[in-house]
Amino acid sequence: MSNMPRIALAALLLTSFLDAQPTLPPLRQQAEIQQEWLRLRLDRHLPALMRKHNVQMWIVACREYAEDPAFFSLVSPTVFAARRTTIYVFFDKGATAGVERLALGGESNGGLYTVYRDPTSAGKEIYGDSQWTTLRKVVDERKPASIAINVSAIHAFSDGLTAGLYEKLMATLGSAYKDKIKPAENLALEYQELRLPEMLPTYRDMMTIVHSLISRAFSNEVITPGKTTDQDVVWWLRQKVNDAGLGTWFQPSVDIQRKGLTAANRLNRREGTVIERGDVLHTDFGITALRLNTDTQHMGYVLRAGETDVPAGIKAALRNTNRLQDLLMERMKLGRTGNTVLADTLHAMKEEKLDGTIYSHPVGDHGHAAGPLIGLWDHQEGVPGRGDVPLLPGTWFSIELQATTHVAEWGGQKLEVALEEDMLLDEQGKASWILRRQSEYHVIR
Repeated sequence: MSNMPRIALAALLLTSFLDAQPTLPPLRQQAEIQQEWLRLRLDRHLPALMRKHNVQMWIVACREYAEDPAFFSLVSPTVFAARRTTIYVFFDKGATAGVERLALGGESNGGLYTVYRDPTSAGKEIYGDSQWTTLRKVVDERKPASIAINVSAIHAFSDGLTAGLYEKLMATLGSAYKDKIKPAENLALEYQELRLPEMLPTYRDMMTIVHSLISRAFSNEVITPGKTTDQDVVWWLRQKVNDAGLGTWFQPSVDIQRKGLTAANRLNRREGTVIERGDVLHTDFGITALRLNTDTQHMGYVLRAGETDVPAGIKAALRNTNRLQDLLMERMKLGRTGNTVLADTLHAMKEEKLDGTIYSHPVGDHGHAAGPLIGLWDHQEGVPGRGDVPLLPGTWFSIELQATTHVAEWGGQKLEVALEEDMLLDEQGKASWILRRQSEYHVIR
């Protein structure tokens, strides 16, 4: 990839930080960056994964407004939907010739696919019966040893073939290929899961934007104690995201914990609660840009009158959550399953007499992305299926968890410190923060 889009992106982001207004390069420039990522994924990841999973042909078929989850990881940034019915065929011709990429419907995605037109009428798009007749001809000519399709009872990312298209596909290929068809489960999952090193600088810039916005949201720029509500902060974040030309994949949240407010009362409180002095704040916030997604949770504290620092007991609660992050990342080793990592980390947590829960997940093409789950907040015993896949090199995770601590300054009341930060598991299996984690509260004075 040319260095020009990368340099321009960094320069524009630096300018935006100085102005406290995050921005992105022009859309045309973003598309250039994304198009290069697509080429690299198709050239680098896809052939290796097809051979790893013994797939000679992969068929991805979907219709407009009913796209396969894998679709947007296979197309150019200028493609926003399937074209009528779009059928992509990937055929491995061997290490020398590589993987053939065919589009039966849709476009070439910047020259990365060979497009088939209607064989019965020059110039027309391939559509209807001729599309399926052509698919059968393509398969007959190549005689694949195996054909993978996106059906799965476990992973949504591998289950994008609709019932109607499945029936049409099976009728088209017939009994001659019935025994060669198999689920593309791990192929589809891992193709969407793997990250390119070339994506990392842009993603780190996105994380910097997120941290900058949270720092501003949890400050006196936005919060006036006794006046500002939790929803005021939520909608400030939403507005700033929109103003910066960014997207988000979920509604941000701001939660309040305070002395005397029990967990039951917190669950039942109405939105629009006024933020008071002495409150501990929590936000869950993510942005979307260049078809990448972030996921971050930070904590804030509102100083009481006369306080100049966060109380020691509240600081200790944050340190406990930081320690739980350490325990988890130390156990995230290549080849281990999400459930194994979860069980080992919970054992270590109990050995250190910490009280917490772990609910971490991959991040990237989606906010809750393809790959192994490491717990769910309400399933600490493990997650059958989705937690049984192994950790792979070159993947990103949201380290999402919480530790609960009794706070002396609150008369022993429990305080939950929930943090979430995105991390990289690199090609050598080293786990590291993509930007940095929160180790001190955002302070509102």
